Amino acid sequence: MKKLNYALLFIILFAVLLPLQAQLKLDTVKAQKYDNGKMWPFDYPPVEYLKETYNLKTDDEWYEDIRLSALRLPGCTASFVSEDGLVMTNHHCARSLLERLKKDDEDLVKNGFNAKTLADERKIPNYYADQLVLIKDITEEIQTAASTGNTPVEKAANKKAKIKEITDNMQKETGLICQIVPLYNGGKFSLYGYKRYTDIRLVFAPETQIAYFGGDFDNFTYPRYNLDFTFYRAYENDKPVKSPNYFKFSLNGIKPGEPIFTVGNPGTTNRLKTVANFEYARDITYRNQAFLFDSFYYALEDLKKEDVSREKEFEDLRVNLGNSQKVIATTLKGLKDPYVYAKKVDFQKKLQETVWAKSKLNEQYGKVWESIEKTRTEMRKVGPQISAYSIVQNFMFGSKYFAQAKSVLEIAKELQKPEDQRADKYKEAKLDSTLEAAFPKKFDKLIESTKLWINIEYIALNLGQEDPLVKKLMGGKNGREIAEYLIDESIFGDRDDVIDLIEEGAEAIAKSEDPILMFVREAEKKLPELQKQSQEITDTENTFDDMLGQLIVKVYNSELPPDANFTLRLSDGILKPFEYNGTVAPDFTTFYGMYDRFYSFRKTYPWDLPESWAKVPSGFDLETPFNFVSNNDIVGGNSGSAVINKNAEVVGLAFDGNIDSIIGNFIYIPHNNRMVSVDSRGMVHSLDKVYKAARIADELKSGKIVQ
Repeated sequence: MKKLNYALLFIILFAVLLPLQAQLKLDTVKAQKYDNGKMWPFDYPPVEYLKETYNLKTDDEWYEDIRLSALRLPGCTASFVSEDGLVMTNHHCARSLLERLKKDDEDLVKNGFNAKTLADERKIPNYYADQLVLIKDITEEIQTAASTGNTPVEKAANKKAKIKEITDNMQKETGLICQIVPLYNGGKFSLYGYKRYTDIRLVFAPETQIAYFGGDFDNFTYPRYNLDFTFYRAYENDKPVKSPNYFKFSLNGIKPGEPIFTVGNPGTTNRLKTVANFEYARDITYRNQAFLFDSFYYALEDLKKEDVSREKEFEDLRVNLGNSQKVIATTLKGLKDPYVYAKKVDFQKKLQETVWAKSKLNEQYGKVWESIEKTRTEMRKVGPQISAYSIVQNFMFGSKYFAQAKSVLEIAKELQKPEDQRADKYKEAKLDSTLEAAFPKKFDKLIESTKLWINIEYIALNLGQEDPLVKKLMGGKNGREIAEYLIDESIFGDRDDVIDLIEEGAEAIAKSEDPILMFVREAEKKLPELQKQSQEITDTENTFDDMLGQLIVKVYNSELPPDANFTLRLSDGILKPFEYNGTVAPDFTTFYGMYDRFYSFRKTYPWDLPESWAKVPSGFDLETPFNFVSNNDIVGGNSGSAVINKNAEVVGLAFDGNIDSIIGNFIYIPHNNRMVSVDSRGMVHSLDKVYKAARIADELKSGKIVQ
């Protein structure tokens, strides 16, 4: 008994004191200057920072040359890499285009593409590349409009109208594609003017298997072995564009400690947002996304065992989901990390203390955090309801049982109208075919019932277990038993029962107490008002976001970079190994490593190689640097960013980050956040020795077409 008491005492002390120690350590966590990242806008170039950090002197001419050498593609980044309009980006940015461009029996995704001559370069329909040629500060005009009005909603409307007015006028005046860009959450506003190239042609793409070697398993990891590059060419008047601004290739490599820069268009980040915004993302937004992705991803593994004849089909679905599932789950893990949270809290606390200590700032901005906390509290009441009711129309995860219930309600509305006022597909002549399309005899019950129980648990997560409709949907069950119960209880378990209800008419449908139908009916009733409330909350919060941005500019000027918003940024870094799995990652990999994985995994997917690589090509130097890792700050949208040295020469091409970079949308932690790139030497050596693409390799080496 005495021993038991000592044991209990130890357990109690361990349980109580360890968290206290952890709390004490977290209390000492401090925000660092560059927690908000190093994505520098060209509006406010980091001249002094680069001088202090790297003893690198830069001027307007340097920044202008870099800006005009870079391009923005739909969803990705690219760059001019020769004076003759050759454009470099990632293979994964071009993958969907390869499918569109194939001819006859070609498989460009599998086998790649190599234009032997200029005439062979293949035009990409409905595609473009944008070059940022104009930057104009319009902060005063936008902020004046945004401060006019008696309510936040009026102010938001005036701001929106002014943005449209300026954009329309500048597009007419300049002929450019114009965009008004908020920086520092509305602390600054810039007008960007883009020259758009609309004749873009495919020049070269390697096979997908070498570009995406290791597949989703290796994605967001390092060491890596990916030849993730593609080349286009921009044309004007049916001739290659003559671009005086371009990044020439360097084959000299990167020295330890040498500054390197990514030039690209990072997507959305939320680093300057308040703690209340961070908490909402953690508790609602990413919680919900992770629930759907995780639930379906792991359910598919169970389905593989349930129906072995469809094992490959279900595994393919898992692979398609895998990358997004990894990103969302890892982001949520980062949002829940007490260390990350403590850094966000400390940054806000320091800013608040600065404001509250100065009467003028305090009077104008002292309550901005309280105001945003109130709007986030209001959104916590509305957002989960919108999420629950919107599952009905969720294209990826929504069950077709809900979609069919929605169709029944739509049919009921149409059948109440006179024949000549109905939509064409609901008129008598086409009604049978409409019913067949909405309620097909072939129906994937295994997948849809799986989605159904996941949907119901998701609804319960957002509305609560005690909600009357939730109780009716769940029937006291959990997991897949929910679907079994509900399909048995609902008419949607039998197609004939659904058709019978429709034939009974609109009144019968309106009175039906079918649980699935009742939920969809409730969703259609409540969603419009909930979405209206959400928009009002967002408009109000945007006003406070603008105030927060103005405050950040007043306190920090442009010492901190603004959040990313898919506009051009410069990010600095150096080669930087990192610790992982009890060891250290090298700063660059070689082709030896690729072949090691190829043989170690017995040449099986996704570590198999295309035919051109299955045997070491003649004359190929396996010691050639392949991929490298650095601490440049990038996020999604940076894909295809050139990595350049101080002479604006290409030393690599950014294509990914490591697993620790995923939380980078909310905070930049330099000790483990890494960018992964293809080395310029690996690209050129592959073009020369494997693909016999001397035309392209020579153009990269010389910076122009070599006749």
